[in-house]
Amino acid sequence: MRVFRFSLLLLVGSLGACQSNPAGPTAKAGSPQPAADPASYPAAAGFDAAGSDARATQLADQVMRAMGGYPAWEQTRLLGWDFLDGSYQLWDKQTGDFRWQKDSTVAVYNLQSKQGKAYRNGRDISATPDGEKLLSRMYPIWVNNSWWLLMPFKLKDSGVTLTYQGAGKLMNGQPAEVLNMTFRNVGVTPDNKYEVLIDPQTSLVEEWAYFPKATDAQPAFRRRWSSYQQYGPIRLASDRSDGQDGRGLGHISASTTVPAGLMQNPQPVEKR
Repeated sequence: MRVFRFSLLLLVGSLGACQSNPAGPTAKAGSPQPAADPASYPAAAGFDAAGSDARATQLADQVMRAMGGYPAWEQTRLLGWDFLDGSYQLWDKQTGDFRWQKDSTVAVYNLQSKQGKAYRNGRDISATPDGEKLLSRMYPIWVNNSWWLLMPFKLKDSGVTLTYQGAGKLMNGQPAEVLNMTFRNVGVTPDNKYEVLIDPQTSLVEEWAYFPKATDAQPAFRRRWSSYQQYGPIRLASDRSDGQDGRGLGHISASTTVPAGLMQNPQPVEKR
């Protein structure tokens, strides 16, 4: 089976150990405040500072700055994107509201309360087997799908250990700085490892490689993380291809406000 046959099994298998705070770092009291220096940003509570090294955290700071800076990330509230399976989602970082739609099916869910509603053609199906199954998948879907959009903003998340592997090369032969990203007791699949390849000229992540287990010698896939554009306050990349296919994320958006009624709308909404 090819690595990128997008079955549910593969999607769950590729879940990153994404930070488990679904409302973002501004949502809870005592969370770190925006750094005065936009070149750096505070690590989340639980980041493995002792196990991480100085060069790796320095590169993470440079990546954050290249993506717009920590204050810009904090100001970003609503994120929207198409995932690779044809679904479209919206995430309100401030409230933890997550809205997922595909064809005529919609789920509106809160990542903190773990409560939500499912609809088909505008009709509430929450209590049906299909609705219950869909709602039970919302949290892992958010973990997976947001990880594929936002991984470079999560290099210093809770549970992450970040180490510098050294110099490497991108698929096109260009030089890269390589980070190892592993996890401790966080996320849906904490045994994963990622290699994150950074362009030393731009400080932007340009590729990533996924290892189902940190001990694996070879990655399950290696993919581009490129085609950056400005979306609201931040920069995001849409290309997730491997050099042979054209896979990527579509209808990306980022804004500091949320239109009234958008997140609870039971009907499929126009993509932003």
